[in-house]
Amino acid sequence: MLAYDSHYYGGAWQASRGAGVIDVLSSATEAVVGRVPRGTPDDVDQAVRAARAAFETWSQVPPEQRANWLDKLAAALKPRVPQIAELISHEVGTALSYSTKVQVEFPVTMIGMNARFIRSAALEEELGTSLVVKEPVGVVGCITPWNYPLHQVVCKIAPALAAGCTVVLKPAELAPLSAGMLAEAAHEIGLPAGVLNIVFGEGKVVGEAIVAHRGVDMVSFTGSLAAGRRVAAVAGDGIKRVCLELGGKSAFVVLDDAPFEKAIPAGVNNCMQNSGQTCSAWTRMLVPRARHDEAVELAKTQLAKLTLGDPFDGATRLGPLASAAQRDRVLGYIDRGKSEGAALAAGGGRPSNLPNGYYVEPTIFANVEPGMTIAQEEIFGPVLSVLPYDGEDDAVRIANDSIYGLAGGVWSATKERALDVARRLRTGQVDINGARFNALAPFGGYKQSGVGREIGPHALDEFFQLKAIQQ
Repeated sequence: MLAYDSHYYGGAWQASRGAGVIDVLSSATEAVVGRVPRGTPDDVDQAVRAARAAFETWSQVPPEQRANWLDKLAAALKPRVPQIAELISHEVGTALSYSTKVQVEFPVTMIGMNARFIRSAALEEELGTSLVVKEPVGVVGCITPWNYPLHQVVCKIAPALAAGCTVVLKPAELAPLSAGMLAEAAHEIGLPAGVLNIVFGEGKVVGEAIVAHRGVDMVSFTGSLAAGRRVAAVAGDGIKRVCLELGGKSAFVVLDDAPFEKAIPAGVNNCMQNSGQTCSAWTRMLVPRARHDEAVELAKTQLAKLTLGDPFDGATRLGPLASAAQRDRVLGYIDRGKSEGAALAAGGGRPSNLPNGYYVEPTIFANVEPGMTIAQEEIFGPVLSVLPYDGEDDAVRIANDSIYGLAGGVWSATKERALDVARRLRTGQVDINGARFNALAPFGGYKQSGVGREIGPHALDEFFQLKAIQQ
């Protein structure tokens, strides 16, 4: 049980202006494992005021010194890795090994990477008679999701702080505890007051207040498309800059010359990572019609290797979903897939051996048509749709037939052919032939997957304004 009874802003733990609390539940046992205060607009106002006051000084701190603060923050988080990983495994359901490496160790590494990025960033450029200067945008409101709670926080606050901005953060109410530990680390190193401010609470109250506050210059949001539309509308009233990452329905195109014995298992693993609670997951697997049945059998074989169970069991690969609402949402989509005529090839229900917790069996649908709901809408659970195609052009057409454009994959016998198809996909990131994730590459989407980019050195540019000084 980890309970926070205060928010963190102005360099101190501050009592909430409201009386409510939010219980944090374990996704595996449904027991209460934490508690945070239910923030109010008054809490947000105080946090923004603290950030506004701190910005005047922090924005003038030399980049090298800001980088040093980020290095100190990363160092203070390292001893906390095991505890944070355990908390996230409870909150989200992530298997502990994955939680440790991906949910915590990688974000800590990214903080240090942003220190390196700002040290080497070119912040001034002479163009003709002008000096073009990159300056921090101001106070940034960050609103983050529950599926990768620390990772998504770091994707926003690390480049923002590196660029010289101050931050007001609202972590997801389903998974807020790692943000509390981040505040502890910031306080421990003596990060200047008001540079990083955290207000716990619900999106419709605290998130809305952050986006609407006149003292906030920019909003960085990751979450659902519906919530992103609301953020964009409210921010638009104040002509605020926004960076939005709003999910995806990513396609994995397996070409007819691909080594199916490698490609299909890789596609299944990608779809199922974090029990499918990953915005960039390849949830649509596109295969040649003539080899559809072969692909489905290979997918089922791989799926059987991904043990579903207690996230704290070393044998577990897939844990529960993060909440009862998320479990019910995913089961609803599975029912919709069956009712629309997709063939259920594996899974499709709740496991009988796991009566407690928010578990859903990993599921594969075969012979999915592009217009079906399960091929168009983001499910955010362990559900893979296998879609047959007729020729390369048809595969590209189906892959691009989505309101989303966040990520994707292509596999071919040759890099050249895979690259040709990857260039035709309208999506922000594409992996070819099993290429590994690159933490230097920008991450973000086309179409309704969002606006702006996170991760890598390009992420810094989201938090800069450009000033031209004529000489």
